[in-house]
Amino acid sequence: MKRIAILLILLSAATSSYAAKKFTIDDLKQTLAALHGKSDQDIATRLKEIELGEQLTASTKDSLKEYLPGPLATEQLEILEGRSAMLAPPQAELPPTPAPDVATQKAILAKAVDFVTKVYMQSPHLLGTRTTTRYQDGVESIHTNSGMNNNMPNSGRSWELPDMTMRLVGSHSDSVESEKGVELVPPVKQKAPWGRNGQISEGGPGPVLSVILQEAAAAGTLNWRRWQTIQGKPVAVFSFAVPKKKSHYEVHYCCFPVTEDTGRMGYEGTGANLQYNTDWKDFKSIAGYHGEFYVDPDTGVIVRLVTQAELKPTDFVHQEDMRIDYGQVVVEGKPIILPVRSITLNEVVPNGDNYAARYSVRHTLFLVSYLNYEQFAGR
Repeated sequence: MKRIAILLILLSAATSSYAAKKFTIDDLKQTLAALHGKSDQDIATRLKEIELGEQLTASTKDSLKEYLPGPLATEQLEILEGRSAMLAPPQAELPPTPAPDVATQKAILAKAVDFVTKVYMQSPHLLGTRTTTRYQDGVESIHTNSGMNNNMPNSGRSWELPDMTMRLVGSHSDSVESEKGVELVPPVKQKAPWGRNGQISEGGPGPVLSVILQEAAAAGTLNWRRWQTIQGKPVAVFSFAVPKKKSHYEVHYCCFPVTEDTGRMGYEGTGANLQYNTDWKDFKSIAGYHGEFYVDPDTGVIVRLVTQAELKPTDFVHQEDMRIDYGQVVVEGKPIILPVRSITLNEVVPNGDNYAARYSVRHTLFLVSYLNYEQFAGR
């Protein structure tokens, strides 16, 4: 029965992947217009089936609110915005301005280097509030391994395919410190509210802007990509890639089980009751990565950073895509450019390499807001 269930899960995943059509933003608009007047549940169910091939920008999302009758549909549109955050917007939303010449591109990048080294890296020691909202798929399909019995997906109801649509799990707030533009590791490790195994927690601080810029420049891969409009202003987008041998980019998540089969405890019905010893470990890996810088061409201010780790399919973590948005924040009367929002998409195998549970792939979307910055007064 368990083998049949696994085959059904794999067959379903393969069929869905084959049949999936990535929607354009125009497709999304037309779909919502056609569903106008339907129930909140009906619209939310339809939105769960959509994968976008273009970025749903905040302004476009706001323009679609009239089609959302309630919280379920609103939540699913928020998820679509997050899941498409690393993509380019539709061509119609991009400025028609031609690409600048090479000399102008170099001048913009020189301004960006000056901003990072002379302004951003001189930021004072600050304290702020970080609020993390978590969305996840397959919430019920994987059980925490207690060290006893088996750890199969949907254990006890193996004939049912798990619900792998993404939905809100919860949110929490904690304090965050930064100095010279670098988020500091807390002296006392804060306990994340996500449980072990079934809900993988965030790792350490995110990418360091100055390090990413330095490594991208050293790799010699900074290239013009496009113009893009952010908050009503055109910004210059440059792509980059850093190979693993030149990278200091660490991917870090907690906690993955290491299990050992200690034998059989007997039989319950027709199935074996297996016993495991379980230990837990973090996943840490230095990875190559690629991404994009979004630069204000007039000031050199970096308004957005996108990084996408290049991970092996055999790793516990298959994907980590991050976007950090920077904005002007007034701290004690002084304007400072700081992170104001981040978006992280990951794909993990939360049960590690334990038996057939390796097929239980999970996707998580973290939306983070940074608020209430103030000068750090010490402990």
